[in-house]
Amino acid sequence: CRVVFLQVMAEVELLSTPRDTEISDVTCDSFRVTWEMPREDASRVTHYFIDLSRKEGSEHNRFKHRDVPTKLVAKAGPLPMAVRGHWFLSPRTEYCVAVQTAIRQPDGDYQVSEWSQVVEFCTGDYAMEHLQQLLDKAQAAAGRLLRLSVFYRNQSPEYFHYVRLCGGAMLPSFKDNSGSHGSPINGKLRGVFLGCNTEFDTGLPPKDSPYGPLRFQISADRVLTPSTNLYFADFYCMYTAYHYVVLVLAPAGSEGDSFCKSRLPRLDLSSNPFLTFTSGDAPAFCHASDVILEVLYTEPLLLEHGILVQISGHHQLMSLSTANAKKDPSCKVCNISVGR
Repeated sequence: CRVVFLQVMAEVELLSTPRDTEISDVTCDSFRVTWEMPREDASRVTHYFIDLSRKEGSEHNRFKHRDVPTKLVAKAGPLPMAVRGHWFLSPRTEYCVAVQTAIRQPDGDYQVSEWSQVVEFCTGDYAMEHLQQLLDKAQAAAGRLLRLSVFYRNQSPEYFHYVRLCGGAMLPSFKDNSGSHGSPINGKLRGVFLGCNTEFDTGLPPKDSPYGPLRFQISADRVLTPSTNLYFADFYCMYTAYHYVVLVLAPAGSEGDSFCKSRLPRLDLSSNPFLTFTSGDAPAFCHASDVILEVLYTEPLLLEHGILVQISGHHQLMSLSTANAKKDPSCKVCNISVGR
């Protein structure tokens, strides 16, 4: 009996461990994976097992037991194998992947290889098609247009004191990671954030702000001109009824404009639901009434081109600050299906 058992074992050729695993064609919600295996294995393998986990806080080889199917079981086919829609992948997130090959047995069990070495990769930003989906949702929430006359920036006295010490110019800085995790401008595009929303009853900027008791105001025609390009960058909320739309204003031909051209949907200045400019003898500027606009202007702004005014009540509004704020992933109004 022992001799027969050894003969049977010898006839069962073990599968080789997949090697040289590579990840390619990575987007915000998909990737392709390929690996090397002997030709004799490729002709016998019936299934692939793919195991994926987030990189943070995980031990890289904590996969399931070698003979238990894992998170994704796919029929064997040509490599590279496209992985899309099997997991809810998040944009800009680091993942670990390992692969295993298998032969399905007549009794339904699997003969499997050892797990491959773990490969790490990071998903990408939202592509133009995903931003267009966000834009469509934002358009539905924008509301009617109201007139505006100034753009403004609310900050602390210390901030404006520092600006004066540095020559009187508010310099562009990198956009933080607030809003949608997949927005292409997060951490990559420099700008100066401005507000432009007005109050319904007065037509003036709000009296309060969560960012500080001083407000820099600049005439709208100094920021928004016929030679300025307007781009849509994000739509999000922070577990509240308020929704925010992030727009980018970049002078045509500027470094910021070059960055946005291939990454963000461009809006028609004279006809869009968020921020419009109509030229003529009496230029008119309007903003959406039902969303809070965060306008990233990609060039320096001089204090001498505007005025500083005192405002009040900002200490009561700290919860409205969007600095590094995370998007509510459960909101049906501002989320799309490819990640948060």
